[in-house]
Amino acid sequence: MNPGDTEGASPIPDTGAPEMLLRPLRVGLDAEGTRAETDSLGTVQVPAAHYWGAQTQRSLIHFSIGEDVMPTAVYRAYGYLKKSCAIVNGRAGRLPQWKADLISQVADEIIAGALDAEFPLHVWQTGSGTQSNMNVNEVIANRAIQLVGGELGSKHPVHPNDDVNSAQSSNDTFPSAMYIAAVLALSGDLLPSVRRLRDAAAAKSEEWAHVVKIGRTHLTDATPLTVGQEWSGYVSQLDDAMENISAALPGLRRLAIGGTAVGTGLNAPAGFGDDVAAELSMLTGQQFVSAPNKFAAQSSIDGLVRASGTLRNLSVALFKFANDMRWLGSGPRAGLAELLLPANEPGSSIMPGKVNPTQAEAMMMVCLQAMGNDTVVAMAGAEGNFQLNTFRPVAISNFLHSARILADAGDSFREFLVEGARLNEPRLAENVQRSVMMVTALSPVIGYDEAAKIAHLAIRENLALKEAALRSGISEELYDQVVVPERLTRPGSA
Repeated sequence: MNPGDTEGASPIPDTGAPEMLLRPLRVGLDAEGTRAETDSLGTVQVPAAHYWGAQTQRSLIHFSIGEDVMPTAVYRAYGYLKKSCAIVNGRAGRLPQWKADLISQVADEIIAGALDAEFPLHVWQTGSGTQSNMNVNEVIANRAIQLVGGELGSKHPVHPNDDVNSAQSSNDTFPSAMYIAAVLALSGDLLPSVRRLRDAAAAKSEEWAHVVKIGRTHLTDATPLTVGQEWSGYVSQLDDAMENISAALPGLRRLAIGGTAVGTGLNAPAGFGDDVAAELSMLTGQQFVSAPNKFAAQSSIDGLVRASGTLRNLSVALFKFANDMRWLGSGPRAGLAELLLPANEPGSSIMPGKVNPTQAEAMMMVCLQAMGNDTVVAMAGAEGNFQLNTFRPVAISNFLHSARILADAGDSFREFLVEGARLNEPRLAENVQRSVMMVTALSPVIGYDEAAKIAHLAIRENLALKEAALRSGISEELYDQVVVPERLTRPGSA
C-alpha cells in the first residue's frame, strides 16, 4: 500500500510512545511561508500556518471552484467518526493506546470547532469525498505530531493513512460522516426549531379559539370559522412535518462504516462497523448502527434522499403558513388587515411609516431554496453507479443547507412574527357582519336556490345579508335564529 492510498489501511509496527505525550499546546501554528508535504504523487508546498497536508493542498489547487466549501458540520461529524475509529482500533490493538488517545484528543478539538479553519475544501471535488477524508486525516496527523513535539509533515509518529485512517476508506467514512451530520442537524437543530414554532402557533390557536372570522376559499369569502381553528391547521401541518422527519431518521442512522472500499470490509476486522457505531452512539447521544448491507450503504444515498424529501414537505407547510401571514397582514388600509404584524424594521426607503411582512418573505424564500436543494439531492441519489455514489458532496451540502436555513428561519419567523402577531378584532367583526356567505346557514331551511337569490341581491345592491333576506321574505325571527356566526363554526346544520 502506498502512502496516498485511502482505501483501507493495515496497522504498522509501533515504534514506542514519544516521551512527551498530550502536552498542553494551543491550537494553531506560528509559522510563515510554506513547508514540504508529500503524498504518493510527490512533494507539495503547503502553507506553514496550517495543519493540512499534500492531498488537501492538491485539492485546493485543482478544485478552486466557486465559494461553496464543504459544510463545517461534515468535518465535526468526521471528528466523532475518527475518534470512534481510534477508540475501537486502540481497544483491538490495531493502534497502540497512546496513539489512539492522541488521535481522540485531536478529534475532540475538531468536534469543538477549534480546527474549523483547517477544512477549506470546496464542495466541488471528487464525488466520493476522498479529498475531505484526507483533509481530516492530514490535519489530525499533523496536529497530533505537533502535540508530541514532532516535525509536521513527517508522518511520524502519526501517519494520516496508516493510523488515522486505519481500517477505513473514504468510501465508507464520507457517507458515514454525511449521515452523522444529517442526524445531528435534524435532531439537534431543525426538529427543535420546528417544535418551538409549532408550540407558538398552538398558543395562538388556543388564545384565539373563540374569535370568529370569515373563511376564504379561492381567495373569496366563505363560511365562518374561528381564528383558533385556522391556526390549528398550521399546527397540524407542522406536527405532520415533524412526524415525517422523525420517520426518516432511522434511515440516516444506518452507517456505511466497516464496508471500506466497495462494501466487502477489506482491511477492516470483522465487527469493526458495529463497534464504531456503538462508540458513535455513546459519543453523540444518537443511536447509530452499522448498515446491514454495506453495498447499498455505499452505492446509494437513499436515506438522505428520503430525509431530504421530508424537508421539502416541511418547506411546503412553512411556505403556506408564511404566505397566509403576509396576506392576512396586508394593509393597513387597503388590504385584509386581519393580523397586525410586528414591525421589524422600516419598510421603505421612500414611503415613511410603511411596514412590510419581511419575516414571511424571508421564510418563503428559504422554503423555495430548500425545495430546489431537494431536487439536487434527488438527482444526486439517482447517480449511484455500481459500488459507489459519486455525487455525495453536492448532496450533503444541499441537505445541510436546507436543514440549517429552515431551522434558522423557523426561529426567526416565530420570534419576530408569530409571537408578536395581534388580531385586528374590529376588522374581523366587520367582515363577519358584512359577509354574504352566511347565507349558507339558510340553505337547509329555505333551499339552495332561494338562498342564492338572497346572496345575489345582497351583492348586487350592496346590502347587508340580513336586509337582503328580509326583503326576500325571510322573517327576522327566523334569520336571527338561524344565522348565528358562532354556531356556523361547528359541525352540523345551523
